[in-house]
Amino acid sequence: MPDINPKFVDIGGAEMVLLTRAEFDALMEVVEDAEEDAELSAIYDQRMADLKAGYDVILPVEVSARCRKGESLLRAVRNWRGLTQAEVAEKSGLTQGYLSDLEAGKREGTPQTLRKIAEAMGIDPVMLVDPRE
Repeated sequence: MPDINPKFVDIGGAEMVLLTRAEFDALMEVVEDAEEDAELSAIYDQRMADLKAGYDVILPVEVSARCRKGESLLRAVRNWRGLTQAEVAEKSGLTQGYLSDLEAGKREGTPQTLRKIAEAMGIDPVMLVDPRE
């Protein structure tokens, strides 16, 4: 907590507080940090509830890192599993071109298609598909 030395004055019967600009700014920073902490805590609580309900999954660090660098989730997971598009296509019954389009974001797979791909890659479908779909 910053060092704040308020001065209390009576103006028209109302007690007022005087702070220097530096004290005010320091106090506002504390308030903003507390608000951000509360928001992050709420996000954390929601993510934990989603995990417990099976609506979310913790991605491997390598997958998360690839996604942060702009790689699609599907491509990142496939690379993490050490599979080629051709291997996933063969195991899932889809074409390699279709998988390429999915990975490039040119097409969107249905939940059923993404489940086939997940099965072909040997991963929990929750990594690719919201279980509520």
